[in-house]
Amino acid sequence: MSQKREDYITWDEYFMGVAELSGKRSKDPSTQVGACIVSEDNKILSMGYNGFPKGCSDDEFPWGKECEETDPYNAKYFYTTHSELNAILNYRGGSLEGSKLYVTLFPCNECAKAIIQAGIKTVIYACDKYAQTPAVKASKRMLNAAGVRYYHYEPSGRVIKIQV
Repeated sequence: MSQKREDYITWDEYFMGVAELSGKRSKDPSTQVGACIVSEDNKILSMGYNGFPKGCSDDEFPWGKECEETDPYNAKYFYTTHSELNAILNYRGGSLEGSKLYVTLFPCNECAKAIIQAGIKTVIYACDKYAQTPAVKASKRMLNAAGVRYYHYEPSGRVIKIQV
């Protein structure tokens, strides 16, 4: 009699992998961020990645950030929608209350507001490279105040190859 496999991936590996793969859809030349929202019973509810809103041409709006200080109108920041917000807005079901959000980069303060308002209760993040910025400090302050749990995803070191 055969025994079940013992080397299957964990839920965290699976959902962070989906978030990573979602981020590969981003056309942003410098930062590709992906997000995956999961129900309390581990069903994928929605996904998102950073990019421009529907109807805003990838060829007509700026992807650069070099002009942020001198000409913010010609930098990406006024136009891109973050992966977390896209995942929330892409959801077509009922409530996201009690769900978990897997995201490749710790959410900014604007996304934290949407996460809290949507009822997401847990955020699992892969990278927190902007931890010392006001946007992430404010995000953590709001998440803490609202009782949203967050923790760093600890990679297992396992390499999973997807051939397309």
